Amino acid sequence: MTSPARRTVLRGAALAGVAGFCAAACGSADGRGAALPTAPVELGAASEVPVGGARLYRDHKLVVSQPSEGQYKAFSAVCTHAGCVVDKVEKGRISCPCHGSAFDAATGKVLAGPAGAPLPECPVKAEGGRLVAGPAA
Repeated sequence: MTSPARRTVLRGAALAGVAGFCAAACGSADGRGAALPTAPVELGAASEVPVGGARLYRDHKLVVSQPSEGQYKAFSAVCTHAGCVVDKVEKGRISCPCHGSAFDAATGKVLAGPAGAPLPECPVKAEGGRLVAGPAA
């Protein structure tokens, strides 16, 4: 017969294994594991991003803004608070649906919490009228 102390140890070891697996599979709960492209990705026509505005590229988890004519900035679309993907960009404001965080589309800076860190910036450039983001962009 197994003693209560041994059962407790075995149960704890099993739970620790499951918790470790979930943490690895689910990613960072605090959003710090923001997904940025590891290879260049083509986003589409540069003309789709209005001057003074921004566009969400949800499939690539990126937001691209054009603060002034021909100047593009890209940011991760993964909120730095809890890792949710932002859902809209309006009037220069990037909004997260999960807890109400908001970010400046031109700088990635936090406009409203609970997020405490800005959105990570991603290299982006217009090449032949198309936007390319990621390394070497």
